[in-house]
This record gives sequence, structure tokens and C-alpha cells, in this order.
Amino acid sequence: MSSSDSKNSRKDFVWKYVIEVSREQYIRCKFCNQRCTGGVNRLKHHLVGTHHGMKPCSKVSEDARLECKEALANFKDKKTKRNELLQEIGMGPTSMHESALSKTIGTLGSGSGSRSVSGSGEPIPRGPMDKFTTSQPRQSTLNSKWKQEERKEVCRKIGRFMYSKGLPFNTVNDPYWFPMIDVVANFEPGFKPPSMHELRAWILKEEVNDLSIIMEDHKKAWKQYGCSIMSDGWTDGKSRCLINFLVNSPTGTWFMKSIDASDTIKNGELMFKYLDEVVEEIGEENVVQVITDNASNYVNAGMRLMEKRSRLWWTPCAAHCIDLMLEDIGKLNVHATTLSQARQVVKFIYGHTWVLSLMRTFTKNLELIRPAITRFATAFLTLQSIYKQKQALIAMFSSEKWCSSTWAKKVEGVKTRSTVLFDPNFWPHVAFCIKTTVPLVSVLREVDSEERPAMGYIYELMDSAKEKIAFNCGGMERKYGPIWRKIDARWTPQLHRPLHAAGYYLNPQLRYGDKFSNVDEVRKGLFECMDRMLDYQERLKADIQLDSYDQAMGEFGSRIAIDSRTLRSPTSWWMRFGGSTPELQKFVIRVLSLTCSASGCERNWSTFESVILLFL
Repeated sequence: MSSSDSKNSRKDFVWKYVIEVSREQYIRCKFCNQRCTGGVNRLKHHLVGTHHGMKPCSKVSEDARLECKEALANFKDKKTKRNELLQEIGMGPTSMHESALSKTIGTLGSGSGSRSVSGSGEPIPRGPMDKFTTSQPRQSTLNSKWKQEERKEVCRKIGRFMYSKGLPFNTVNDPYWFPMIDVVANFEPGFKPPSMHELRAWILKEEVNDLSIIMEDHKKAWKQYGCSIMSDGWTDGKSRCLINFLVNSPTGTWFMKSIDASDTIKNGELMFKYLDEVVEEIGEENVVQVITDNASNYVNAGMRLMEKRSRLWWTPCAAHCIDLMLEDIGKLNVHATTLSQARQVVKFIYGHTWVLSLMRTFTKNLELIRPAITRFATAFLTLQSIYKQKQALIAMFSSEKWCSSTWAKKVEGVKTRSTVLFDPNFWPHVAFCIKTTVPLVSVLREVDSEERPAMGYIYELMDSAKEKIAFNCGGMERKYGPIWRKIDARWTPQLHRPLHAAGYYLNPQLRYGDKFSNVDEVRKGLFECMDRMLDYQERLKADIQLDSYDQAMGEFGSRIAIDSRTLRSPTSWWMRFGGSTPELQKFVIRVLSLTCSASGCERNWSTFESVILLFL
């Protein structure tokens, strides 16, 4: 973006949604910190979500999105009218360059009989009939074909580089890919790429400085909204035991550090020390909760942390707890037997190339295996996929092609065919397993998603999942009872936390709904959170203000507040209508902005940012 372009476009309204990065030729989105190397028009496409070379903004406000959408529509309309006018006066898009060139070279004659000189030296006639005809100069067609061939050559060079380094194809989906290609394409011919020394010297230093600026924005969000510390252990390709520490807030997830714990014992004492250091680094006043998985060493560390730090909460990862629920359900007799049979079917089909090819001809290239967030979710979703292909599998094992193959006479093939065609319990049990687990898998997807903070929804999601399971079982307690008991065995002691109850109570989408469960355990959880997170004076004022929220009085009872309960996110609703209750508003926003899951910490942050921050 040139300096002149920048000065001219400062009048554009979209600059109020921009974070400028000094000394660099790019800007950043105010909502999601996305880097934009194009002009303000590209940023508008980013905010509206029409791609245009940039990943759509997931955090843009509705007002900003509509404002940019209207501006883009007006711009497109003006551009269309301008092109129509140019066509009418005999200056289409292709002839504009010719006109500019003719001014440079000069014109021959004047009036209606004048002739402009083209770049090829041939005169171009201009007359009154030109506006009723269209012309495609042969030179333009040749140029277009030459450009296509040139692009193919450039694409092959890029592909060759990626193949030689074994880069995955989804590299081109990285948000930094298109900005890189754009600046290289806009640079004058003869661009000299950076050397290895430049990449590890001044370029790295500049990126570290930029990320330090972005980190300051995250720190501001931690103070305003509070934050969650997420910790998760994993093993890398070199069998090193690594522990990641990340900080989550409405601004996004920020990688803090990664510790190599290979040479130490991951006991409660060690984990407490690590977590306490991270809390101290971020500031205890900014931390609302610490999320870990449910292993005994993390539980021990979490309890000790809550004893030392009187205002924060330790909560187990919701995704990990739900995965354990699925594991427990998978151990019930019907589920265990069915999963074992399904695994044998899948293992046989995918373990032999000819059988797999035959299966794909009957399923129209649809797969049986469905990878999911966790191992046990994958098992039950694969079960669902098998059931969807029931008729295709039956047709396959009944076909003449199968019966005439050598696999039909082998022990594995005979056993698999017998399961699919002749076992009277297999398909009914597959259907039963799906009905009793898929609602729980849906909750897992919800809490592990970064689309919205899940704290205000997890309580209702679990209740709704249990109701769906009971409904799927025809309301027969002997069928859904064992499933409920497995869920409650994990939910009550592990996942049913005061923060979850408070989030449920303070979510206006649920609090004012017909199905809201105003039971003692919900209010008790809310009051426990208020007692722990607020000092006495704040607690007293917030408790008085809570009555206005309960009874929908004042701003909470205005028509626009009532109509927007389901249209706005819970957090934005409180920011809009809770301004007259500052003590309660601050507490509520901190609760509703929280995430529920720390699973997959190694995939929730940008590889680029993590590599850069290791140099800080």
C-alpha cells in the first residue's frame, strides 16, 4: 500500500476498524488481529466475510459487517455504472489503456473522423456506430493466452518447491500465504528473495516486535474480560513429553510457553509449580480459571492452586470429561460388543486393497471411517457412518463379484460377511449405540469449538443431551438409565462446576427461556462464584443488582433488550444492557467470556506465532 494511497483512503470509515503497525506496509483487523497487506477494500471483504484473498473475520460485530457490506455494494454499483458509461462513449475497459497510450503518442486529426494510434502503430477508427458493436483485438486475445501459459509456468514453479520440501497441500490455506504472494506480485521485476541469514536475523526480529505489539492487545483484554489459562500435555515426534500453556480470552488464544518435562516426573507438586508460575506471570487479578485435563496430578495441582490463589477457579477440561463419558459408555455390554464387531468389519475392509476398492464402488466413494476430535468420538461417529452405508455393505457382500472372489472363501471374509448379513443383533445394536451416544458427541463438538465461549452453554447442553438420549430410547428407563448413570458419574464430581452453573444462570438466552431450570444447585453455583471472585462491597452491590436481572427490570426489561436476547451473544447483550450495573456487569462478562475446553492445546495456536514467541 503506497503512502499516497494510504493518505487518500484515511477518509474511509473502515479505518476505525484498523490497528496500524508502525514502519510496515500492512494493517491489522481491530477485531481479530488478522494481517492485511492490501488496501482498505480488501479489509472490507475480510469483515463482510466474502474472502477476496483473506480469511473472513470471525469476531466482527454485526454493525461493522453490515456497514462494510453496504459500502462494497455501493462501490460495485458505481464501478458497473462507470464501465457502462465508458462503453457508451466508445471507451471500454480494454480501450482505456489504448486511450492513455494515444495521449502519450499524440492524435491524428480531430472530430468524428479522428484516428487514435494504437500501440501496434495501426490506426483505430472511431465513429458513431462504435457504441453498437464490440471488438476483441487479436492482440488482446494473444496476450490473454500468453498470460495463461505464463501463469501455468509460475504455478508449476511454486508446486515444484512445495513438492521438493514435502510441504502439505493445505499450506496454501495459511492466512499468510496470499499476503506473501500479493506483495511479491506487486513488487517490480527483479525481486530478490530473502537469504537464510536475513530470515534468521532482521526479518525474525521485526516479526518478534510486531507480535509484541499484538501481545499488548491481548494483555488489555485479560485485564478487561479476565482470562483462562489452558494447560495440556502431549508427546511430540521425538517422544518428548511437552506441556503447553496458553491463555484464552475473547481476543483469542495466546501461546505463553512450552515446557519439556521429559526428564521430570509429572506429579502434582511439579504441575502446581508450573501453573503457579504462569498465574504469577499473567497476574492473579486477571486469571478467572485454570483448565487442565482430569489426570490425578492435574487435579491435585488444581486444588492446591485454588487454596493459594483465593480468587481463581480450577476446572477440568470439558472435552476430556465428555470423552471419558463416551469411554465409560463404550464399556457397557451392548456397546462394547457392537464396537468390537464394527472394528472387525472396518479393519477387514480397510486392511485389504481389493476389498476397499469394492466397498468404494458400492458406497460411491464415501468412507466408513470418520475422524473426530477424540478417539472415542471417532469410534461412535464411525459407527454412525457404517449404519448410513448399511444397504451398500449388504449389497456388496451379496454381490456376485464378492462371492466369486478369493476373499469370500477366507476365514476373515466369511466372518465379516456373516456379521453384516446374518447376525440378527448387529444392525439393531448399531442403531441403539448411535442413538445413545451421538447427542453426547454433539456436545463435545460444541465445547471444543472456538466459534463461541461455551461457559454459558455447557450446563444446558448436557441437560439437553440427556433428554435426547432418553427420547431416542423411547422414554424407557431400562434403556437410557445405564447411559445416564455413566454420564452422571463423570458430570457430578468432575464437570458440574460452579462456573458452569453461573454461566447457565447469567445467559439471557437460557435464563428467560421456558425450559430454564431454576433449581438450588444452579443458584448455589452462582453465589459460590460471586463469593470467590468479588470482594464484599462488590458482592453486596452485585447481589442487589441481580434482582433487576432476575425480574427483567430497568434496562434488562426494555423492549430492545427483550427482543435481542437471542440475537446477540450473551456477552454483547450484557455489555449493551448491563451498563447501569457495573459491578454485576464486570463479573458476568468475565464468566460468560470463558472457554470450557483445553483439549488440543497443541493445535489451538498458530505455529508461526509459537515459533516467533520462543525467541522472546
